[in-house]
Amino acid sequence: MDVTSILFYVFSAILLLSGLRVITAKNPVHAALFLVLAFVNAACLWMMLGAEFLSLTLILVYVGAVMVLFLFVVMMLDVDLEALRKGFWKNLPLALVLGVVVLLEMLIVVLKNPMVAAVANADPVTKISNSNKLGWVLYTQYSYPVELASMLLLLGLVVAVALTLRKSEKAAKYQNIAKQVATDSRSRFTMVKMDAEVESKGEQQ
Repeated sequence: MDVTSILFYVFSAILLLSGLRVITAKNPVHAALFLVLAFVNAACLWMMLGAEFLSLTLILVYVGAVMVLFLFVVMMLDVDLEALRKGFWKNLPLALVLGVVVLLEMLIVVLKNPMVAAVANADPVTKISNSNKLGWVLYTQYSYPVELASMLLLLGLVVAVALTLRKSEKAAKYQNIAKQVATDSRSRFTMVKMDAEVESKGEQQ
């Protein structure tokens, strides 16, 4: 057994164990960290298959952005763990049955499909990298969908900035820094002189 096969089995085993811990961990923060570990090992498997662009994209997008957001949300929310575990054992048999069905379907597709063996034994068609080929396909055959998706992302960014910068006098108070700096000692305080008032005995009773 060569080094590549050993690394493949190591990454696959860690991926399966971390995926199992995602659904069995009692602490949501621990579950999110195990999901990060699963993503990292999946990226390593993709790197071994020669899909370096997809591997780096998985690390940058999911591990670097999405999972960090999940961790912040989970840590900031006061999650009631007892309420989450309330229906776990009740729904466990159904979850096991569905898991077995999905596993059998995957095995049937992999073992009974003749195209799987043909694709596995096929020689690489081209010598260029998959990132070069993927970029060529995206910006030639699918140029309009890519531009539409970029416009939607840009629109979401603009809307988020506009909602953040929207000022409401009733909702928040803002400071005028230029006005504060331009003040002098005489305009900082206002002295008010008021005469003392004494209540009469009849009013006190």
